[in-house]
Amino acid sequence: MQIIRNKLLRHYRNNKIYITFAETFKIMSKQIQFSNITFKATIFLLLSIVLFSCKQESQQNTESTTQVVQSEKPEYFLLRPDLEKMYGYTQAVKVGNLVKIGGVISIDDNGNAIAKDDYLQQMKNCYVSIEKVLKHYGCNFDDVILENIYTTNMAELQKNVPYRHEIYKSHFPTGSWIGIKELGLPEMMIEIEIEALIPEN
Repeated sequence: MQIIRNKLLRHYRNNKIYITFAETFKIMSKQIQFSNITFKATIFLLLSIVLFSCKQESQQNTESTTQVVQSEKPEYFLLRPDLEKMYGYTQAVKVGNLVKIGGVISIDDNGNAIAKDDYLQQMKNCYVSIEKVLKHYGCNFDDVILENIYTTNMAELQKNVPYRHEIYKSHFPTGSWIGIKELGLPEMMIEIEIEALIPEN
């Protein structure tokens, strides 16, 4: 059996799994007294088959993971193409069945501020833009799992937050309300970003 062990170590000297197994088998051989060398060899062969099967399964799992990564290549969606290319951002990115919609503010397609002094209307305009992106991916607000709201006026957000009941009618997503000094445009008081899961067909 020492000869078999040495051959195994020479053949798989760079494979830690097989080296560990060979050393373990050496210890087992010393501690357990078998009357038949053939029986020892049979046990060794069976354990080798088990190790080979584990190696094959590991390779298959690696190949499966690689395929998943390749199939989840990001897909980009431009809500306002000219504006987004000008400022260098993408409104939404899809990876697998997850859609990330970046911060939305109350603007028109040319980037002009809308409802400059009306907090509630700014909030409504944000949700209108978000809904357009969700529909592009076959989603609605029931599919939203995360919502972060950035605001320059937390008191106004708390005052107008009941409007969100008209948006999220089944359940509310997780998320945060974050008070900040200013947004992308000085007239803006609220910005909303969300994440949603695309429902299975």
